[in-house]
Amino acid sequence: MFLRVVRIMVALGAAIWLAAAVPALTGTAFAQSGGAAKEAEKPPAPGPAPAQKTEEYADIQHAMTGPASNPECVWLGRRVISLMWRDDIETAFRHLDLYDRFGCPAAHIPATFRCLILQTNTIDPKATDSLNNRITACWINPSQPAPPPPAAAAAAPSATSNH
Repeated sequence: MFLRVVRIMVALGAAIWLAAAVPALTGTAFAQSGGAAKEAEKPPAPGPAPAQKTEEYADIQHAMTGPASNPECVWLGRRVISLMWRDDIETAFRHLDLYDRFGCPAAHIPATFRCLILQTNTIDPKATDSLNNRITACWINPSQPAPPPPAAAAAAPSATSNH
């Protein structure tokens, strides 16, 4: 009799565990497959098309000469400058190591960064492309003159009163 009660208890326990585990396991499987389906339906991340990037590098090669105009130097160099601007110096140094390994001109980095610093007032912090456009312009011509300072505000009214 005791053995029969134990068997019933084990069977009942197994049935309860199985009843709880099966929906949980199948729910997880459905959730995982649903997530994969959602990822497949997701459109690709926005960004310039490869043809646009190729065209951009070709334009830069026509605008300048030397190894700094090579696509790998342009890509790594602009990234280094951007990281330095954002004070991510550690990552900038790692990219700079790659820049050097590709045989890119080391002097072009400080010249471009100097150009960028001198043109700080032309960078709109709210516009994401403003910084990238300025870095590209400085990369192509690091010796370009700094733009004139913004116009002075209108003179403040005088403090005297006509009482």
